[in-house]
Amino acid sequence: MNIPLPDVPEVRVVGLPQLTSGFDLVERLDLGMHLKVHGPLEPMTGERLAELAESIALNGRGGAGFPFGRKLRAVAKASIRRGVRPVVVINGSEGEPACRKDTVLLNRAPHLILDGALLAAEALGARTLVVAVTRNSTEISVRSALAERGLSDRRGQPLRARVVRTPERMVSGEASAVIRAASGGPALPPGRRERAAESGVGGAPTLLSNAETYAQLAVAARIGARRYGDTGLPDEPGTVLLTLSGAVARPMVIEVPTGVPLRYVLQLAGAPVLPQGVLTGGYHGNWISANATHDAVVSRASLAAAGGALGAGAILPIGPETCPLGESLRVANWLAAETAGQCGPCKLGLPAAAGGLSDVLNGGGPAALEALREVTLAVKGRGACKHPDGSARFLSSTLSAFTDDLAAHVLDGGCGRETSGVLPLPAPGYQDVEESIPSGEKLAVDWTLCRGHGLCADIVPELIRLGPDGYPALADAAVPMHLRGRAQRAVRRCPALALRIEQQAPERPVLPPGTGRKALGSGRS
Repeated sequence: MNIPLPDVPEVRVVGLPQLTSGFDLVERLDLGMHLKVHGPLEPMTGERLAELAESIALNGRGGAGFPFGRKLRAVAKASIRRGVRPVVVINGSEGEPACRKDTVLLNRAPHLILDGALLAAEALGARTLVVAVTRNSTEISVRSALAERGLSDRRGQPLRARVVRTPERMVSGEASAVIRAASGGPALPPGRRERAAESGVGGAPTLLSNAETYAQLAVAARIGARRYGDTGLPDEPGTVLLTLSGAVARPMVIEVPTGVPLRYVLQLAGAPVLPQGVLTGGYHGNWISANATHDAVVSRASLAAAGGALGAGAILPIGPETCPLGESLRVANWLAAETAGQCGPCKLGLPAAAGGLSDVLNGGGPAALEALREVTLAVKGRGACKHPDGSARFLSSTLSAFTDDLAAHVLDGGCGRETSGVLPLPAPGYQDVEESIPSGEKLAVDWTLCRGHGLCADIVPELIRLGPDGYPALADAAVPMHLRGRAQRAVRRCPALALRIEQQAPERPVLPPGTGRKALGSGRS
C-alpha cells in the first residue's frame, strides 16, 4: 500500500486559529477576504521587525530552526556594508512526500505569507521578491495572489516579484538549491556552502526563509508580541503547523499551540493507541517510541529531549502490524534516489546504506549489520549539502529505535511481519508526469539557420535534446512557466539566431497513462 498525500489534505485546528484563520469560511482567502479576516498591516522598520522576531523567539519553520531575527540582522548588515539591495525569498519548495503544511498555506492563505515577506522586503529596502514552489496548485495560487496585489516581474516596478518552480525532490528545497534556482541555475545544491545573508540570489545578500515562518511573522506583526505570547509555551510561543500521515485514519495538516500533548494530536488523526514508533521531523528526522510519545508535547525542545525532532513538522506513526525495518527500507531507497549526484557521500554512500539495510532484512546476519553501521557513519558530515546527514540520521535512528526487530532479522531471519507501506512516498513516475502551467509559448527552430551548436540543449535540457545527427530535437509541448526564463535564455544565446519562441493558444495537454511530459518530438521533418 502506498497512498501519496493529496496536495491539500484536511486541515484542523486545536484552540484558536492564527495561521488558519478564515479556513472555515472559504477554501482560499483572496486579498479581499484576507483583509477581512486578518485586517490591515502597518510597515515596520528593520530594527522593530528584528526585535519582534526575537521577542517571540521566531525560528525558521523549514527544519533547521535558525532564529529569524538574527538572519534579518545579518542580511541588513551585509546589504549596508556592500551597498547592494538585498533579495527576499519565500521558500515554499516542499519536496518531501510527508510534508504538506507549506503547500496548505500557499494554497489557502497565500497573502499571509506575502504579508510577512513584504514586511521584511520593505524593512530591508529590497527590490526583489522570489517565491519558490514545487507544485502546480501552489504555483497557480501564488501567481494569483501576486496579481491580486498588482505585483509582477516587470521592469520599473518598486518591487519586482516572481515565482520560481523547483522540482518535487528532497534536495530542491535545500536553501542553497532554492537560491541557485532563483539565480537561473538548476535546483540543486552548488557543492559549496555559502551564507545566503552574504551572497545569495544573483550574489546579493538574501533573506531566505520558510513559507510558514513569514506567515508567523505576519501574525505577530498584527497582534503584537504580548498577544502572540499568550498562546503556547513561554519559551516557544505561538502555534505550529504539523502534517500527520502514516498509520492514521485521517491524514491532515493541523495547527496546534506549542505545549499540546503529542499523544492528543495523534489521537485526533486516528493513529494507533500504541504505535510501534512515531517518526518525527519527517524523513530527515528521528523515530521515538510509544512511551516517549506519551510524555512529549509539541515543541522543539520537548521532542528533542524525547530523542525526536520537530523539523519541518511531519509526524508519522506506524502501527504494530507492519515491519518497521521494511518501512524504513522503503524510505531509505527513496532517499538514495533523491541524491543530487554531486558528492560521494550522497551519490555512493546513500545507495550503499540502503543496500546495507536490505542485506540486514534479507538474512545478512551480524556482518551485514556491522557493514550498515560503518557506511552510515562514513556518510555523516561529509556531504556537499544536508541531504546525506539527514538520511544518515534517519538510518541511525531506525537502528536505535527498533532493536527487537533488528535482533529478529539479524539472528532469527525475520520478524514475521509484512511491510504494509504506510509511510507516504511519491507514486512511481511522479516526476515524469508532473506538468507545469503552460505559458502559451512554444520553442521553434529555423532550420535554414541552425548549425547544431547544441548550446540550447545545455541550457534547457527538459525541452531540447540533441538528436543522433547533433541537431536539436524540440519538445512538442508548450513551454512551462517554470522553464520560461531558461527557454528565453536559450533563444538569446543561440549563436546562429536559429531558435525562437512562438506564441500559441494556451492548452493543457492530456497525457495518456505512462507518458511523461518530457517526451520529445522529432524537431525536423
